[in-house]
Amino acid sequence: MRFELFIASRYLRAKRRQAFIGVITAISIAGVAAGVASLIIALAINNGFRQDLQARLLGSTAHISLMRIQSDGIKDWLPLLGRLSKQPHIVAAAPAIYEQVLVSRGPRARGAVLKGMLPAYERKVSDLLNSLTLGSAQELEDETQAGALQTESRGRKAEQDVGGENSTDELQSVEQRVARMPPIILGKDMADNLGATVGSVVLVTSPQGELTPLGIVPKYLRFRVVGIFNSGFYDYDTSWALTGLRDAQRLFGLGDLISVIEFKIDNIYRAPEVGRTLEDAAGHGFMTANWMEQNRALFHALRLERLVTLITIGLIVFVAALNIAISLIMMVMEKTKDIAVLMSMGTRSAQVRRVFMAEGVLIGLFGTAIGLVLGYALSWIGQHYRLLSLNPEVYSINYVPFSPRIADGALVGAIAVGISFVATLYPSWSAARVLPAEALRYE
Repeated sequence: MRFELFIASRYLRAKRRQAFIGVITAISIAGVAAGVASLIIALAINNGFRQDLQARLLGSTAHISLMRIQSDGIKDWLPLLGRLSKQPHIVAAAPAIYEQVLVSRGPRARGAVLKGMLPAYERKVSDLLNSLTLGSAQELEDETQAGALQTESRGRKAEQDVGGENSTDELQSVEQRVARMPPIILGKDMADNLGATVGSVVLVTSPQGELTPLGIVPKYLRFRVVGIFNSGFYDYDTSWALTGLRDAQRLFGLGDLISVIEFKIDNIYRAPEVGRTLEDAAGHGFMTANWMEQNRALFHALRLERLVTLITIGLIVFVAALNIAISLIMMVMEKTKDIAVLMSMGTRSAQVRRVFMAEGVLIGLFGTAIGLVLGYALSWIGQHYRLLSLNPEVYSINYVPFSPRIADGALVGAIAVGISFVATLYPSWSAARVLPAEALRYE
C-alpha cells in the first residue's frame, strides 16, 4: 500500500478525540450514498418510461415511411414494394393509405385519420392489429374483404328481386346489409366518444367528395365496427381508425393507388441511413420519413427531463461533498501535530496533500459503492414486484417501470467520486501549509 493511502486509511479508522468529526464523516458517506442511490433510481425510472414509450411507439407505427413528394399517391406500388423489400436491413414492408375523414354515429362525430391496410402485410410491420381489446381483426383479412365485396354485389341484386314480403324478411335483410358492411377498427377513446362498440355501425365521410352536376358532394360509406384497439398513445387511440385497403380506396375513389409504403428495419437507430438508401432505390420523386424525425420533440423532452434529473438530484451529492470538505478541514485541525511530526521526519508537503486527498476520495468511494448497491437493488425490487402502481387510464401502464443501466451507474459513480475529489482540494492544501516548527513550538 502506498504511504499516503496507508496514512489516510489509518486516519479514517482511528478513534476521534472529537466525536463530532466522526459523525460528520458518517453523514458524508450517507449523503453520497443517498445521492447516488437516488440518481440510479431516478435514471432507471426515466429509462424505463423511455423504453416503454419507444416500444409502444414502434409497435404502433413503422420505422420508415416512403411516399411521393407530390400528393398524387403511388402507382404500380406492388412491384415497387417487392423491389424495395429486398434492400439491405429491410425486414418487412406494407402498403397503406392515410386520409382525414369524419366518423359519426348518430349525433356524435369525430375527426379521424383512416388507415387502409392489408392485414397480412401490416402484421409484419407493426403490432397495431395485435393491440385489440375488443373484437377481432380477422374480418380485415384480404380474402374476407374480397368475399364481402362479392357478397355485397350479389346481395343488392337479391334485394331488388325480393321486394320485402313481411317484417321477418325485412329484419333479415337489415341484418344482412349490416353483415355486408365493410369492417372498421376504432381507437379506444374514439369508440368511447362515439358510444360505439363491436357491432355498431358508423358513417365515415371523406371531405374530398366526388364531382356531381350539383357540385362536389362528400363521399361516405357505412362501416361496421369489428374491433377496438388500445395502443397506449392518446393521439392514436382518440383519432385513428383502421380498415381494409380496398375499402379505403373505394371510399376515397383512388383506384389502385396507395399513399405510403411502410418499412420495418433490423436496426431502428439506422433509420435515417436506411431511409436515404430507400429514396435512391425508389427513384426520383420519392421521400422518406422515419420514427426518429416524427417523434423528435417527444424524445427530446425525455432527454431534457433526464438532464434536469441529473442536475437536481446531483445537488444531494454536492451537499455531501460539502460535508466531506468540512470533515477534512476539522480533521486537519485535529491532526495538526501529527502532520507536523510527519513533516519533521521528512514527509514532503505534496505527500501530506495526497494523504487528505486520498481520505476524501475514500469517503466518496465508500458512499458511492453503498449508493450503487442500494440503487440497483431498489430498482430491481421495484421492477420485479411492481411496487409503484399507476392508473392505466391515465398513464397507459399500471406500474412504474424501472430499467437501470450499467452505463448510468458508471456515469453517476464517476460524478460522485469526482465531486468528492474536488471537495478535498482546499483541506489538503491547508494541511500541506502546516509549519512543523510553529505546530510543535510549545510541545
